[in-house]
Amino acid sequence: MSAEKIDSGKMEFEEQQQQQQQQEAKELDHPQPVPPESWKARFRGMFTRQALSVLLLGQSLSLCITATTLFSTKLAQGDNPVSIPTSQSFLNYLVLGIVYTCITLHKEGLRGWFEILRHRSLYYIVFALIDVEGNYFMTKAYSYTSLLSAMLLDAWTIPCVVLLSVFFLKIHFIRWHYIGVFICLVGMGFLIWSDMTAGKDFPGSDNLKGDLFCLAGATFYALSNVGQEYLVRQRPMYEVVGQLGFWATIINGIQLAILERGELQTINWTGSVIGYIIGFDIAMFLLYSVSPILLRRSSATFFNLSLLTSDFYGLIFGVFLFNAKINELYPISYVLIMLGIIIYYIYPAPEAQFKRRLADDNVETKLESDASDNSAMV
Repeated sequence: MSAEKIDSGKMEFEEQQQQQQQQEAKELDHPQPVPPESWKARFRGMFTRQALSVLLLGQSLSLCITATTLFSTKLAQGDNPVSIPTSQSFLNYLVLGIVYTCITLHKEGLRGWFEILRHRSLYYIVFALIDVEGNYFMTKAYSYTSLLSAMLLDAWTIPCVVLLSVFFLKIHFIRWHYIGVFICLVGMGFLIWSDMTAGKDFPGSDNLKGDLFCLAGATFYALSNVGQEYLVRQRPMYEVVGQLGFWATIINGIQLAILERGELQTINWTGSVIGYIIGFDIAMFLLYSVSPILLRRSSATFFNLSLLTSDFYGLIFGVFLFNAKINELYPISYVLIMLGIIIYYIYPAPEAQFKRRLADDNVETKLESDASDNSAMV
């Protein structure tokens, strides 16, 4: 009799859970209409602590990109030119793997870490491979194509991220999002035009090869950013970054041994070369540590729009380091990019379908786990 009561109670509980999930799914698919906010209300919302922290977070990552570009430039244009894109990233991946794998072991335990490898390693291997190749192709492109071509083709990341977000994350952008992206790209266009008129372009040794490398790198970056956004919204950030570092270290190490072993043997390892590589990897470590926070609090598109200001910050540093001159179009470019970022941010994308997909994935994972537990008991 007690067993029958337990079974009936269990069935009743499962029915209640199913009804609750159906209700939540219905609310996600058919959300209640929200009255539109005025422009004033939306811009007032920009001065909240949450909004300002997201904007500042995006610009801090843009500064990290600026630092990596400056260190790479110093390596490539010094008295002892060095071009080792795979080797430059190796130390970053190694430190990421060590630090965040230790955090994962502390929080999940050794058994939990092996469970991660058992159930999700394939996803993380693909993610790590895409990220490694994105860094390789983009850094290598600067050795072949002109600077302006690289800047222009690098912007290909943004439309790629938008398309991938629509098709894979099922995010439905509204008109104002596209307007914000367009304004950012116009600002980027002003930046490139100012460099063209100032004669700052540097001819490449093989423009076609460099342009193809740049397009490949930008596409890999877009895949990596969207994939990371999906992962950090499902899994703990320390797990995602730790697994990225772990697998990327292996992939990067194999690629390094194949492609750059000879170059490493011929490099004159001066103090400045070592210092620039360490500085590059510190900036990369900060970028990879903080970017999951921004991706979870905003989106991959917002992340890439924020990085467009890195060229402006690079000019500010260039004034002091390389005696560069500020073109009158640079401030206009910066204002347009920031305006586009703000417009994009104050109109949050409807993420109902994305949240529904995550909920479905979590339910499927739970059902699989329950099924495996039941089979083990049997």
